Amino acid sequence: MNSRKISITETVLRDAHQSLIATRMSTSDMIPIIETMNQAGYYALECWGGATYDAAIRFLNEDPWERLREIKKRTPNVKLQMLLRGQNLIGYRHYADDIVDKFIQKAVDNGIDIFRIFDALNDTRNLQASLQAVKKYGAHAQLTICYTISDVHTVDYYTALAEEMSEMGADSICIKDMAGILTPKIATELISAIKKVINVPLNIHTHATSGISQMTYMAAIEAGADIIDCAISPFSEGTSQPPTESMGLVLEELGYSTGLNVFKLEEIADYFKPVRDNYLVSGELDPKMMGVDPKALIYQVPGGMLSNLNSQLKQAKASDKYEEVLREVPLVRADLGYPPLVTPMSQMVGTQAVFNVLTGERYKMVPNEVKDYLHGKYGKTPVPIADVFRFQLIGGDKVITDRPADHLEPEFEKMKAELGDLARNDEDVLTYALFQQVGKAYLEKKYAPEKASEDFLSANKVMQESQEEVIRIQARYHK
Repeated sequence: MNSRKISITETVLRDAHQSLIATRMSTSDMIPIIETMNQAGYYALECWGGATYDAAIRFLNEDPWERLREIKKRTPNVKLQMLLRGQNLIGYRHYADDIVDKFIQKAVDNGIDIFRIFDALNDTRNLQASLQAVKKYGAHAQLTICYTISDVHTVDYYTALAEEMSEMGADSICIKDMAGILTPKIATELISAIKKVINVPLNIHTHATSGISQMTYMAAIEAGADIIDCAISPFSEGTSQPPTESMGLVLEELGYSTGLNVFKLEEIADYFKPVRDNYLVSGELDPKMMGVDPKALIYQVPGGMLSNLNSQLKQAKASDKYEEVLREVPLVRADLGYPPLVTPMSQMVGTQAVFNVLTGERYKMVPNEVKDYLHGKYGKTPVPIADVFRFQLIGGDKVITDRPADHLEPEFEKMKAELGDLARNDEDVLTYALFQQVGKAYLEKKYAPEKASEDFLSANKVMQESQEEVIRIQARYHK
């Protein structure tokens, strides 16, 4: 028997619904149960970041800052956690250091306690500004390893990365397995090795997509993991996380201490069952996202990417191309130097795979974001990209080799001036800075609805960054 403490982070307010329903859960569906969640014994509630901000202003007509404040009011006993994409923050490009600093300051002011910070390429240079800001404003910095599989992504590679993150000043470290491809065997080897070189807590995050997540969690815990991410049962499994109640009960039976209150968990699950059913009826929750697909071990496609690809193909009446697009994903990923499939790389790889399939010719259409990636604007690729391939897509253009953000001028005051009277506070400026077209349209609808209705309806139909091209191209080339 083992009395070691295993902490549980609950994901239903962020990653669970991002993975299952493309981040469409409304604040009104969350608030009634938050006070109960505060009493359930969780280590943290992951409730913000990732795609929640974008979805709130683009699809739900909600203020993401107000959501955070409303949750914070009701959670005096539990930490609030967000997912932060390093220099990308919660957007799809690199932002200047002053935007990074201001965003983290306001996130702390509004209620975030733990920042899970990752870079899609595991380029630690892209974590520096976020880490410094989190430390500056007194919050917890959880530096994150994006787990993927390739010839270079070995146990030694990840162990060295964890050691580097610890030396950088991480308060904890997370292994983020976006696609549910971390197997029990590798988890045992990896966590055993990492625990030897770090002295901070180790958090394991996985998805149930491939059907092995609970086995992976048990192997990880036995190897020394301190924290795991779970989702309350109505929003668990499939492309989401393992169920909180099941993992908690099993761990307690094995003699681990979780601190979870099983009666509160039951109350939370009962609340979310009809919420889930409503999303099933509306069609926002596709039953396909709730199943198990062992092919994820081959394609390495994360849950949020699966639900978004499925949603996009349905909109373009190209659902029959779903499997073909999935088969194209690993081929594109190899061409691009084996980036981990996490935002924004998952969107880039997924969009390029869609273009390759629906145009009938690989790389006939190349999004600007992929070209920026090949120019080095997102950081160092895990595997060098073939010169012939790079030249095919961007010619002989210069490629950035230092920290991409070093090439960015300060942005916050410029954005504030552009918004003028439309910005009532710094949070409004950040909404515009992070998502300019959609952000401005949202603010106009919020503060000047008489001017905004047409612009907002137009902008709300546009998918940000690479996604805005996907629908048009799919519709054009689908036969």
